Amino acid sequence: WQKMLLLLLISSAFVLPWAGAGEIIGGKEVKPHSRPYMAYLKIQVTNKTATDRYSCGGFLIRPDAVLSAAHCVTVILGAHNIHDEEQSQQRIRAKKWVIHPNFHREGHVNDIVLLKLETNATINAYVRTISLPRHNEGVRVGTECEVAGWGLTSLERRKTDVMMKVVLEVQNDTLCKPRFRKYQRQSMMCVGDESRRKSTYKGDSGGPLVCNKKAHGIVSRARKRHIFPEVFTRVSYFEPWIHDQLRRFALQELPASPSSQ
Repeated sequence: WQKMLLLLLISSAFVLPWAGAGEIIGGKEVKPHSRPYMAYLKIQVTNKTATDRYSCGGFLIRPDAVLSAAHCVTVILGAHNIHDEEQSQQRIRAKKWVIHPNFHREGHVNDIVLLKLETNATINAYVRTISLPRHNEGVRVGTECEVAGWGLTSLERRKTDVMMKVVLEVQNDTLCKPRFRKYQRQSMMCVGDESRRKSTYKGDSGGPLVCNKKAHGIVSRARKRHIFPEVFTRVSYFEPWIHDQLRRFALQELPASPSSQ
């Protein structure tokens, strides 16, 4: 069986047990540390013959919690150049993580995971949280949203060490439904650039789709060799599940009563 190494780093890097896809194509470098909610997830999977390494994105929603895609888990916060040991970076181990109980790899259905950090991140100019939408809060078709990440920057697999960003438009669900098996309108978002010049790509999975200053989507899946359209996990649909898990985390941290010992 495969052994998985988990390490969490805020606005820097974080690793989960399943590899993802997603890189920024047609985007541009962000102003350093202008997206302080971003997390870089490094994933290391070791089997009998080799060790494979992957990367994903994620985002800080509370000083002790990160959201990402379930198919992606070390976490680094406060990073701009992921190959530099920047003083702004915070590396925090993930104490536990909860994958949505109905996650299915086929079709990336319910593609969401919540990570509980071993210690709280220090909130400062380089590391901050991002707000989530209310339950079933929608985003209109045509809304321009931003995605940032450290994924590949071309189909030719060009790499980047610095965080990149791209602006993508929310599309009608009817565009994605015939192109993606198991596409679910309530829990997924159809997004992309109709000119086919901009996209996320391998390595961007788990990163946030930021619309109106809220994390409305999570980079989830695309078709092979096709960069338009793309499917994002719809965060507002999972808001009750997220808050239920955060409450469970809090209860688990409470000291046991004398009668229960």
